[in-house]
Amino acid sequence: MRTRFELADAINLFGPGLLTSGKLTPLQVKVLGKIAICRTAVLGGHQEECDSCGTVRYSYNSCGDRHCPKCQAAKQAFWIDNLIRSTLPIKHYHIVFTVPHHLNSVCLHNQKMYYNLLFSTVWNVLRSFGYSHFGVEGGAVTVLHTWGQNLTLHPHVHCIVPAAGYTLNGQWKNIGHSGNYLYPVHQLSEAFKGKFLDSLKRTLRKQNKLSLFNHKVQQAYNTRWVVNCEPSLASVEHVVKYLGQYTHRVAITNQRILNIASGKVTFIIKDYRDGGIKKPITLDGVDCLRRFTMHILPRRFVKIRRYG
Repeated sequence: MRTRFELADAINLFGPGLLTSGKLTPLQVKVLGKIAICRTAVLGGHQEECDSCGTVRYSYNSCGDRHCPKCQAAKQAFWIDNLIRSTLPIKHYHIVFTVPHHLNSVCLHNQKMYYNLLFSTVWNVLRSFGYSHFGVEGGAVTVLHTWGQNLTLHPHVHCIVPAAGYTLNGQWKNIGHSGNYLYPVHQLSEAFKGKFLDSLKRTLRKQNKLSLFNHKVQQAYNTRWVVNCEPSLASVEHVVKYLGQYTHRVAITNQRILNIASGKVTFIIKDYRDGGIKKPITLDGVDCLRRFTMHILPRRFVKIRRYG
């Protein structure tokens, strides 16, 4: 069902103003263009006919872009169905690794490098904790998110981790018997912080870019990092559907947009500092669109990864 206001409306209204800034990459321009014409006559249409009652329906074609809020629901449903078939019938834990905002400038400088380091560090930490705490090789399904509720840059990785693994001699072993938390979150946070910043410094040094961002890296060292681990989840179906909420999300959905008027966009956010209460927020239209473009991922970048 079409909502009253859509991201496409914001692109049509404020896209030209953003383009004049000259700060968009060719990929960002392409993605915005595809979203603007999704399910319109520009892309043509198709006819669907019910083989039982003969009812005929005409629909415009979708753009199929992974950043488009209209094109993700069906993909999400298929992904959930496929993963349910291969997920182990055991307890799972939801763990979220978050990087502080001090490093956002590094991220925007080279998103592909930054997000790849984020994925590899998350798995490195989870794998090492599996060995050190339980003596097993575990696994994880990981999903990258890059945004906060107000569309600011907020990179974090959602992980679903099974409470089991293989020991060094190949024996299956269930872990996390307490049922509350799989690993101590303070230890996870410190290990994640140390490993990620070490990898980032090494990479920037190889690229001769460390001097540009050394101050930001030092700020990150002096900041408390957050890793959130939630209690074990229920059935396999519940686990996968829970993760499915995060897999095919985009930075903002059409359902969240309340109004587009007078050069501004008003949309709903969850204020987690106030108990997750939903509140409206209003941004300048061009700034809102600029924030959205920060979450357009590099071409062919894999944002859902399985390990172990």
